[in-house]
Amino acid sequence: MMKQVHLHWTTVVTEKIMLAIIGILTTVAAGMDVYDMFLARDIELADLFLLFIYTEIVGMVGAYFANNRIPVSLPIIIAITALCRLIVLHSKEADPWVLIAEAGAILILAGAAYLMSYKDKLSLEKEKIRNE
Repeated sequence: MMKQVHLHWTTVVTEKIMLAIIGILTTVAAGMDVYDMFLARDIELADLFLLFIYTEIVGMVGAYFANNRIPVSLPIIIAITALCRLIVLHSKEADPWVLIAEAGAILILAGAAYLMSYKDKLSLEKEKIRNE
C-alpha cells in the first residue's frame, strides 16, 4: 500500500493562492483580448487559438480546485494549442524545417497526452478492482 504524503499547510495554501491568481489574471487577459478584438473589429484565427489557451488554463485551475490535482494531460493540451497558434502566426515567413519541427513537437505531445489518458484509465480500472 502506498504511503500518503502530506504537504506542509503553507505549501498547500500558497499553491491555492497562486492558482487563484493565475485563474483571475487569465480571465482578465482574456477579457482584454476580447475587448481589443471588439475595438479592432477584427477576429483572426490566432486570436481564437489564444482564447482556447485561456479557456484551457481556466479549466486547469478549476480542475485543481475540484480535485486537488492537475491532470497532466491538460498542460500537454495547452502546449499543443500554443504550438498550433505559433504555426498559424508564423507559418508564412517561417523556415520549412521550423514548421516540421513544430509539427513533430505537436505529434510527440499528442502521443504523450494519449499515453497519459491511457495511464489514467488503467489507474481507474485498478482502483475499481481494488475496491471490489
